[in-house]
Amino acid sequence: MKKLNMAGAMLIALLSLSGTLKAQEQQATKSAPSPEAQAKVDAEVDKKATDWVTSLSLTDTAKATRVKNVIATHLKAIRDWNNNHSYESVPAGIDPATGKALSTMDRQIIINSSLPKSVHENLMTGLHADLTEDQVETVLDKYTIGKVAFTLAGYKSIIPDLTPVEEAAILANLKLAREQAVDFKNIKQVSAIFEIYKTKNEQYLNSNGRNWHKLYGDYTKAIIAKKAADKAAKDKAATQK
Repeated sequence: MKKLNMAGAMLIALLSLSGTLKAQEQQATKSAPSPEAQAKVDAEVDKKATDWVTSLSLTDTAKATRVKNVIATHLKAIRDWNNNHSYESVPAGIDPATGKALSTMDRQIIINSSLPKSVHENLMTGLHADLTEDQVETVLDKYTIGKVAFTLAGYKSIIPDLTPVEEAAILANLKLAREQAVDFKNIKQVSAIFEIYKTKNEQYLNSNGRNWHKLYGDYTKAIIAKKAADKAAKDKAATQK
């Protein structure tokens, strides 16, 4: 019986390994574009990097070229890592913090977060070598489509009496989110990283005398009430014509 059980376990393991190897084989085939297709996507990345650098209005051409190359190299590394590392590389399982099953996005975030640290370090070192701190932040905002300012504005709308100390703490977390998020490929992944730090902000507010659940609930109710009032006013105006 023990031999039978062991044979069964070995068969399951072999089938699992076969499935993993097949998935990796399919991923490798999928992520091998033709030279023409590769040249096209590389050109798109180079254009994006050029556009971002142009927005900085740098007068030193050599400096602008260096910054453009640093950004383009990073963008290509992120793209290639994401394309060559499927979420299937991470076994299905549960999030130990919540007990919930890992989603496809969770698994993709996990595998992408194993990107070599040197990729991020090269980006930040290259940017700081030629840009001011404000210019570096501008570039990071390009990567994350301005989510720091947008999210901070949301907090200010939800908490009109947000104190300078609270704002500074929230902003610090959002900037950490932004720097980490630049190493992920698309806006869905970027948003997932920001969610981690939004949770940290909510925990910070709760631990400092705020009730985030109530604040957000009150804000949502106010938005719904305003929409209803606006609709009623519009309907009334229409009947009076």
